[in-house]
Amino acid sequence: MTTQTTAERMALIREAARKFRMKQAKLGHFKRQESVKVQSYMRDTDDERHWTDAPKYAKEYYGEVYRETTRFDNDWD
Repeated sequence: MTTQTTAERMALIREAARKFRMKQAKLGHFKRQESVKVQSYMRDTDDERHWTDAPKYAKEYYGEVYRETTRFDNDWD
């Protein structure tokens, strides 16, 4: 174990704090960008890719596969 002076320890603490602040700033920027994307998507409800009726979507696009997959869903006998 090496002997450290108070000045050396303070320098290490400052460097660690600087790295931590940079990491937090980057994370905060990422979170802000993600929330902007979500908010803009939520406003865009006229989008043709936005489906509110999942069974209708499944029937229209998956047809027979959907029916064969879900036909026994309520059969718990």
